[in-house]
Amino acid sequence: MLKKASALAFCLTFTSIGAVALGTVALADDAPRDLKLSTPSDAQGLSGFASEDELKAFVKRMRDLEERGRRRYEGMASEASAPAMLAESEDSVAAQNESITNTQEAGVDEGGIVKNVGDYLVVLRRGRLFTVRTGGGALEPVDTANAFPPSKEYPGNTWYDEMLVRGNQVIVIGYSYGDFGTEINRFDISDDGKFTYRDTHYMRSGDYYSSSNYASRLIGDELIFYTPVYANWYDLDASLPAMRKDGVDEGEVLVKPEDFLVAAPYRSGRFQVNVLHTVTRCNVAAAEFDCSATAIAGTWSHAFYVSREAVYAWTGLARSGWRTGSSSTPGQLYRIPLDGSRPGSVQVAGSPIDQFSFAEDADGGVLRVALREVGNGDGMWASEFSAGNVSLASVPFDAFGSGNGMLVRQHYRKLPEPEGWRLHNRFVGDYLLYAAGGYGREDETAMVYAVPLNGSDVQEIAMPHGVTRFDKMGKDGIVVGPSSDGALGFSSLKLASKASLEDTYMLAAAGEGETRSQAFFFKPDRGSAEGLSGTLGLPVTRRLERDGAEFLGSGSAIAFLRRDDRKLSKAGELAARTQDAVDDACIASCVDWYGNARPIFMGNRIFALMGYEIVEGDMSDGRIREARRVSFAP
Repeated sequence: MLKKASALAFCLTFTSIGAVALGTVALADDAPRDLKLSTPSDAQGLSGFASEDELKAFVKRMRDLEERGRRRYEGMASEASAPAMLAESEDSVAAQNESITNTQEAGVDEGGIVKNVGDYLVVLRRGRLFTVRTGGGALEPVDTANAFPPSKEYPGNTWYDEMLVRGNQVIVIGYSYGDFGTEINRFDISDDGKFTYRDTHYMRSGDYYSSSNYASRLIGDELIFYTPVYANWYDLDASLPAMRKDGVDEGEVLVKPEDFLVAAPYRSGRFQVNVLHTVTRCNVAAAEFDCSATAIAGTWSHAFYVSREAVYAWTGLARSGWRTGSSSTPGQLYRIPLDGSRPGSVQVAGSPIDQFSFAEDADGGVLRVALREVGNGDGMWASEFSAGNVSLASVPFDAFGSGNGMLVRQHYRKLPEPEGWRLHNRFVGDYLLYAAGGYGREDETAMVYAVPLNGSDVQEIAMPHGVTRFDKMGKDGIVVGPSSDGALGFSSLKLASKASLEDTYMLAAAGEGETRSQAFFFKPDRGSAEGLSGTLGLPVTRRLERDGAEFLGSGSAIAFLRRDDRKLSKAGELAARTQDAVDDACIASCVDWYGNARPIFMGNRIFALMGYEIVEGDMSDGRIREARRVSFAP
C-alpha cells in the first residue's frame, strides 16, 4: 500500500495510464426493453460457503493458483492476457441536524470534515475535533478534543479523514498504519458543545483511501464501511475482516463462511482473486458497537456505490503478474441489498470511473453504470486514469444472481469516446454527463456528452472552458473547469427534453481549490424546488500552477455565485487570512488530505470554512459580504 505522504508524488509523476484493457465491450446502439442474460442468472443469488471445510477447499485452490502464477512469473517473461470479451448472445436531535454535506444520494450521508449537530458546527481537522456554536445567532469556538483515544501512544501513524454524526454522537474514521487498519472513534457532544470520548474500535482492513470516494456512509442508524483487505491464502484467519475494541488484543472475526461471497466463476479455481472487498454494517444506536460484514472475493480493481436500497461493489481485471492475478479474470458487479435479502452478482466488462459512475433507479428495478474500456475503478489514484470506449450499462436487479450470468450486448449502450484519459462523469436528473481531459491540459475547451437515460440521441455540448467537475443544481447540471486565460469557468446546463448550455460565468484569475465532491454546495432559494435560482459556493485558489495542490486543499477563499432564473452572476468571496496561520502543534493527520475548505449553508446563514477560520457572510442584493469571522485554532 502507498502511504498518503508519498501517494501524491506518485500521482503527479504517473503520466501513463499503466492499466490493461478491462474488456472489449461489444455494444449495441439501442437497448431493447426485454433483455436476457447470455447465461441464465441464478435467481437465488449468491450464497456463502456451507461449512469451514468448503471454505478451506476454496482457499487451497487459490493457494495452488498463486503458486503456479509465482512460478510462471519467476521462470519466464510474462505477457498480458487478451482482454475478456463480452458474450455475443442475443438472448430527535438527529431530526434537527441540518445536512450541510454535498452528498451523491439524498438520505445517504457521507463521511466529511464538517457536520452540523444542533446548535454547533463540528469540524475535523489535523487529528482534532472542534465545536463552534452557531445557535442563537452566535459564532464562537467552544471545545477541542483529540480525534483519537486517550490510550493511543503513536497517533502520528493514523490519518483521521472522515467524520459522521448521528444525534449527539460524533464518529471519526481514520486509517491506522500501526493498529489493525480502520480506526473508528466515537464521541458524544453535550448540550453545551463539549466532547466526551466514548470508545474506539479497530477494524482489520487495507488502506481504503480513494482520491475521489469516501469510505463511510450513514443511513439512519446504520454505519456502512467499504474496506479492502489483501487475502493471505496461507493464513486466511489473519486477513479476514475482524473488529476489536481498543485495549483488547484479539479481534472478533466479522466474516463467517456463510458471509464469504465468491461469484461462481471464481469458485472454480481458474481465476486468481486475492482481495476481500468488505462491506461492514454497524448499528450506532446499539449500546455496544454491533457490526456484521460481508466479504467479496475479487481483484484489487474496485469501485463501490451506496444507495438507499443497496451497496454495489465492482471488482474487475487486474494488471498481469503473479501477485495481482491474471488480466483475464472476468469482472463482477455485486449487489448487497440493505433489507437483508440475498446478494447477487453478474459478470460485466469495462470499468466504472468512481462512485459517480453509478445511479440506481429503484422504481424501475435497474442499476445504471457508466463504463470505460480501460480503468481500475476508484482505488488510490485509479480514477484519474482511464481510456478507450465508453458505454452505459443498464443492469436489471434480477440479473444479479450467482455470477455465472453475464450481460449481453443489448445491456450496453455505446457512447462517444472522448479525448483524454482523465474522465469525469455524473448522473444528473435524467441524464448521464461525461467529459475527459488530462493533467496539463485541463484548460483546453472540452466537449461534454449528455446522454438521455430514455434512449434518445446523445447530445454534444461544446464548453468554453475545461472540465474538472460535474455537479447538480436542482434538476439541472453545472460544469466547472479552468480556461486558457487563467479563469475558472462555471457553466450551467439546462437538462430538459434537450440538454443545452444555458449560461457561463468566468471567474478571473482563479482555480479550483479542492477536488473532493463535498467542496461544492448549491443551496436553492426557498420556493425554487427545481433549483432555477439559488446560491453556490466552491473553494478557489489564486495559485494557478497545476502542481497537484488542489488534491490536498489549496483554497484561499470560497467563491459564491448567484443563480437567478438560470443566469449566473458573481456574488463575491469570503477569503482566509493566511497571515493568521499559527503553529498548531499537530501530532496526527497533519496534511489536509480531504481538503480544509467548505461552503456551509445553514438555514438562512452562510459560512465559509477555511483551515482554522469560519467566516460568516451576509447575502443581500445578490452580493455576499463578510459579517464576522472566528478562529478556532488550538
